Amino acid sequence: MDVTVGTFNLNNLFSRFNFRAEISAVHALDGEGRLTSSYVFDDPESVRIRTYKGKLVKGIDPEEQKVLARRIGEMDLDVLALQEVEDIDTLRFFVAQYLAGAYPYLSLIEGNDPRLIDVAVVSKFPVGAVTSWQHAVHPDVPGERVFSRDMLEVDIRDPRDPDKHLLTVFNNHLKSQFVDRDTDPEKGKRLADERRARQADAIIRIVGERTRPDGRYIVLGDMNDSPDAPTLAKFAEPTPQLSLTEALAHPQETREPKPDTPPPPASGSWTHRFKEAGQLAKYELFDQIWLSKSLATRHKSSHIDRRTRHGGDGSDHDPAWVVLDL
Repeated sequence: MDVTVGTFNLNNLFSRFNFRAEISAVHALDGEGRLTSSYVFDDPESVRIRTYKGKLVKGIDPEEQKVLARRIGEMDLDVLALQEVEDIDTLRFFVAQYLAGAYPYLSLIEGNDPRLIDVAVVSKFPVGAVTSWQHAVHPDVPGERVFSRDMLEVDIRDPRDPDKHLLTVFNNHLKSQFVDRDTDPEKGKRLADERRARQADAIIRIVGERTRPDGRYIVLGDMNDSPDAPTLAKFAEPTPQLSLTEALAHPQETREPKPDTPPPPASGSWTHRFKEAGQLAKYELFDQIWLSKSLATRHKSSHIDRRTRHGGDGSDHDPAWVVLDL
């Protein structure tokens, strides 16, 4: 049986509902969208507002949600790990409204991110246990939760026999490379890299403890760094307990990438494009799929759905997936 498993960063899939008015009509906002007063609503349940650093967090445009849904529908995967989803209600609404309920099994546990973005897994196959690792710590910083968001562990069951384990998915969204403009750039990058390295170390430790050497499991998600980056070095270091293989070194692309200067990597091994003003574009494989030793021997092919716009289609990440013979 061919089984398809993928990863897709949905780029802030928020759901902001205001059932009676536009936010700006009932609450004062400044020129940058910050809330400027402590307005008290007559009916607090009539609106839903969340802010980050004083700014109103807005929902993703419905047309962009349709683009995301089209891409997901065209991939038609059995199991899909998602990043940057607000909450389980938003996920349920998106799957029901835009994906026609194609994924009956939804897993999301609120994590640590102050921007309210969580990791999730949607599946056409039955799901068993779901475990959050949001409270995990690293021995170097024992007083701090190591994961910026969470690592979500999901037991995928065999659709031919739901009592039988098929594989385990470990979905991740590691510390971003973004440095706040009020922070010293060099210090900010160093601290972000150090945390991402601790996160990679924690992933390997936890996965090693939770799996068997011959187990079927996948470590995937938005790693916010290249597979060969020093911060992710632990992924490529085999141990007696586990050995991981990154599956997207030479993927099949759904279409030719858009011409650019410099051109995208000829291998097609990229999912994220970043271009600063006046700088050359950078193409990196931030979204990764690491297969256990057992699954690596059952790996048939790898794929990336290529964007049609440099800025991305619905997301600044391109989704990736693998086909496994199970």
